[in-house]
Amino acid sequence: MQKWKRFAFGFVLATLGLTGLATAEDYTSLPRKETLIVENPEGTIKNPGWFNIWVNGGGGVSTGLQQLTMDTLWYIDPEQGLGGAAWDNSLAADKPQYNADFTEMTVKLRKGLYWSDGVEFTADDVVYTVKTQMDHPGMVWSAAFSVQVASVEATDPQTVVFKLRKPNSRFHAIFTVRWNGAWIMPKHVFEKVEDPLRYDFANPVSLGAYKLKAYDPQGKWYTWEKRDDWQRTSLARFGEPAPKYVTYTDPGPPDKRTIAQLEHNLDIIHDNTPEGMFTLKEKSKTIDTWFPGFPFAHPDPTLPAVIFNTQEAPFDKADVRWALALLIDIKAVDMASYRGAATLSALGVPPTAATMKDYQAPMQDWLKDFEIDTGKSKIKPYDPTVGQQIADILRKQPKFKDQIPTDPEAISGAFGYGWWKPNPKAAGELLEKAGFKKSGGKWLTPDGKPFKIRMTVEGDTRSVFTRAGTLIAQQWAAFGIDAKAVPAAKLWQTALQPGDFQVAIAWSVETWGGDPDLSFFLDSWHSQFVAKKGEVQPPRNWQRWSNPELDKIIESIRGISADDPKGMELGKDYLKLVAREMPTIPLMSYNVFTSMDTTYWTGYPTIKDPYTDPVPNWANSRLMMVKLKPAQPQ
Repeated sequence: MQKWKRFAFGFVLATLGLTGLATAEDYTSLPRKETLIVENPEGTIKNPGWFNIWVNGGGGVSTGLQQLTMDTLWYIDPEQGLGGAAWDNSLAADKPQYNADFTEMTVKLRKGLYWSDGVEFTADDVVYTVKTQMDHPGMVWSAAFSVQVASVEATDPQTVVFKLRKPNSRFHAIFTVRWNGAWIMPKHVFEKVEDPLRYDFANPVSLGAYKLKAYDPQGKWYTWEKRDDWQRTSLARFGEPAPKYVTYTDPGPPDKRTIAQLEHNLDIIHDNTPEGMFTLKEKSKTIDTWFPGFPFAHPDPTLPAVIFNTQEAPFDKADVRWALALLIDIKAVDMASYRGAATLSALGVPPTAATMKDYQAPMQDWLKDFEIDTGKSKIKPYDPTVGQQIADILRKQPKFKDQIPTDPEAISGAFGYGWWKPNPKAAGELLEKAGFKKSGGKWLTPDGKPFKIRMTVEGDTRSVFTRAGTLIAQQWAAFGIDAKAVPAAKLWQTALQPGDFQVAIAWSVETWGGDPDLSFFLDSWHSQFVAKKGEVQPPRNWQRWSNPELDKIIESIRGISADDPKGMELGKDYLKLVAREMPTIPLMSYNVFTSMDTTYWTGYPTIKDPYTDPVPNWANSRLMMVKLKPAQPQ
């Protein structure tokens, strides 16, 4: 058994704070060339022995639990998927089968799949999963099942029939993994438990290709071991997983992550700062990144944006929202936040590789012709050259000049197409149209009070977004608006959900990624889900915006199948609507600075081989296990 070098062993213990915890079971005692070491972005887990993923009990999810041991009916990969197919029938043998009016869904399951304790997986597990959560409010998917499912039954060991309370052509999405999904429960384990809400599921039974080996009682790391019978799992269709062991660990802040990877003691960094990524690319010859050169990072299928609370005046007016958009210098925001390493989006959809092809590129002509009426003039606000401008700026920096693409298509893929042109004159006209006045260099609201904006940001939790929000507030202030950035701990829980904010930097758009269907987030924007002022808003319409035209688009999508080409046309209708109304100001991709060390493993996903998202907390990252190859002789 190959041991780590004494220096490396001591270094990683000091870096990770594990000196007092190193034992024979510690992951550092495992053969390094057989072990994949991955950053867990959740950090140190507060309740490390809690593995009941169906109850929020303080345990971890990205510890490898959802990536390596859980399984459900289908997956949609945020990128191309293995073999170029983003859709994957996992526990299911085929796609969902609906009746004519989408009130019934039938699922055919694969045969020959087994839990890690040797019990066969059957339709009874699926039925038990649904009924148990419906019967126990407080379980993760209890509300979603209760609202939608009238009945569920197993008509044979490989067939499950759902009868729905209302037509829903997207009901299968609840069992379809994007980042996670409704994982299937082992009936033979939970049916013996008195209360599934209090059961910790210690030593979890696995339906995936790995099972738990050991974990740190302080919650700093988790190690999973390949099952001897990995052939009896759904992942086996793609081949044998290469790593024998996979450890998810909390490596500490960005500087410690960077050092650990430079010392080859951390194979995958989930996310880094731009500066940390630049250091790795400069000092290491063994680092793979999504883009081989600048901007390096992977654009997640989420869309960071300026989110308005449209239930608060004056942000309930489209003219005001548009005026604020025309005061933003996106190039300055991009350079201040991501150091230029972002992919811009003027449209209300993340600029991932798939949406670039399906939406961004086809709508460029529409964007160039798009006009807004300021009350005094009509302007065409779109500048299709902003991505090119950013590339030109970066090319002037000596350390990046040779890494910036020159091909227009590559530039668009890396930096985006265009964005809105700063236009203070038009912004002022729009504010005046909305009843605002300027006095003594300061803007006053229609009732004569100073126009104040508090931009809520996440502080150090998401520093890139904080930089963006702070600069945008400064740009508004320079125009005569009393605007300031205000950090909030747990922004989602304390500001977005209760609606206790004016404007925030966050995201309310999340797409499947590799699939053009926008219903993943769009259905939640229907007016039926908008909370009353003062009440908690369910995900994901944090802007609390409703529009009859949007409702019609959503209802049309609900009435067609997920693979109907009309869905993309309806998606474009949505994009045109939100461009006109601007309920949020889309900014750029959520670029994740994932880096992968090739000293011990090769075959990571990159833009050249985009078989999955490289960001390792996604459940789809299980595909990496069968694509990785050992770089060291066995």
